[in-house]
Amino acid sequence: MTELALIERFLDLLTFERRLSRHTVSAYRRDLLDFATWTSSLSRARWRDVSVHDIRAYAGRQRRQGASARSIARRLSAVRTFFRWLVRERHISTSPAASVAAPRARHKLPKTLDVDRVGHLLALEGNSALVCRDRAIIELFYSSGLRLTELTSLDVDAVDRRDGTVRVIGKGGKERIVPVGRHALKALAAWMTARAGLARAEERGLFVSRQGKRLAPRSVQARLARWSRIQATGHVHPHMLRHSFASHLLESSADLRAVQECLGHADIGTTQIYTHLDFQHLARVYDAAHPRSRRRR
Repeated sequence: MTELALIERFLDLLTFERRLSRHTVSAYRRDLLDFATWTSSLSRARWRDVSVHDIRAYAGRQRRQGASARSIARRLSAVRTFFRWLVRERHISTSPAASVAAPRARHKLPKTLDVDRVGHLLALEGNSALVCRDRAIIELFYSSGLRLTELTSLDVDAVDRRDGTVRVIGKGGKERIVPVGRHALKALAAWMTARAGLARAEERGLFVSRQGKRLAPRSVQARLARWSRIQATGHVHPHMLRHSFASHLLESSADLRAVQECLGHADIGTTQIYTHLDFQHLARVYDAAHPRSRRRR
């Protein structure tokens, strides 16, 4: 089996056994093929010929070419995971990537909308079918903290309006049940009435286009960008609404585990970034209100 064929076999494992998303597998493919090009330039004919020095040189080359620490860390993670699989499948005896440390990346806090801006974004004017659809989409994003692909993959039977929940298929095909707020339920009810005049008879997608077919993720992004311009809220993307949902929920409840469950994070460490956002909010309130704050008046 050729070295490139081993990459494809590894990618098949990620797709069919680990059930990673199409975008994640594409990122792995891109990073591993880039690394394979690098090893070929060093005349490394087999994966067993690659050394720890080659991998460090690869990371150094990425840095010289201007790649960010986050990008380098992602590429090294793909290489490390691939070599770990090669060891497990006994194509090589030890992994040369195991001891290669990634550069430390600065953690950027996610951008969020404050409650007033969210309310302004949701105040869409009109009652046409598309306005009803877009209102329901934005309400559901903010109400339940869904990812973009989770929202576009919802079927009509995913929302239980009586229980006020939505059944979501998240990363890795994991299912979770998430609460839906009353405003979102009201918007969804209006959309379901309008949807009957748009959707094709066989279409199961909850949100559909003018042509009656399941709405694509790019279309949702474009519609959200359009409404953020009309409502003058500044550029808003779907993940910003997810971040806003998590931040506002944590501010009100202080229940990190509940936020983790709603977001579908496998590791609570991923959810902890929102505690930093919450602290920033507290710091701003302190600086503005406390008589002995350090802010000069």
